[in-house]
Amino acid sequence: MSKLPEKHRFIDLSDYGRKPAAWIAHQVKDTYITPVHITLSFLFVGIGASLAIFYDMPLLAGILIILKSILDAADGELSRVKQKPSFVGRYLDSICDIILNASFLFIIGYKTHYDILYIMIALLMMQLQGTLYNYYYVILRNRVRGDLTSRVLETEAPKAMPYESQRLVTFLYRIYNLLYIFFDKVIYHLDPSASQDPLSPTWFMTGVSIFGLGFQLLVMALLLNLGMAFLIIPYFIVTSLGIPLFIFIRKTFS
Repeated sequence: MSKLPEKHRFIDLSDYGRKPAAWIAHQVKDTYITPVHITLSFLFVGIGASLAIFYDMPLLAGILIILKSILDAADGELSRVKQKPSFVGRYLDSICDIILNASFLFIIGYKTHYDILYIMIALLMMQLQGTLYNYYYVILRNRVRGDLTSRVLETEAPKAMPYESQRLVTFLYRIYNLLYIFFDKVIYHLDPSASQDPLSPTWFMTGVSIFGLGFQLLVMALLLNLGMAFLIIPYFIVTSLGIPLFIFIRKTFS
């Protein structure tokens, strides 16, 4: 977990792809390949996973979903190895994530005969879960001077890095804001004091990491391969009951 100083690291259940991601980053660090190339590669891998789900190939779908998670970590790893943090990469990564999450759930919902309303609720809940985890994680990183390309609240386009285009950063920020501002504001209003309160204990961060995208996709891959794809839509709806529970725990133990 290279986004944090060593003494603040915790067991992140959603970050199982970090070691292979670091290996990939070190293999390509001296090549023309950039973090954006890797981000685009996980987008195409995710599209492949969506097609595998649609054509009833759960093993291939599961493998591609896990590969997508690894590549999703590899772009950030490469950015840190090259010592070139990027707002372009940060926003593009999140935009690709939500596109793929919607693709996975809509295809799974269609194949398992769920009404569009339940699919939409599941997607909203999946995103809220991920936003809660990211909210606490970004607060931790900002407070301990870890990776700083993510901000607690994205209220305006950031100043581009010297090697980035400000126009592109602003453009991607606007798309990001359109897709994520609802989720960010909901979570912020549910727990507005989190950034001022004492840091959350490591055991709490490990617990809330089940809402991280990596863990969410791992569950999805497992259910697909266990012949339980019909449980994926209700999984994201029911587990969202954990959102107020985690907020209560944080306020109690921080």
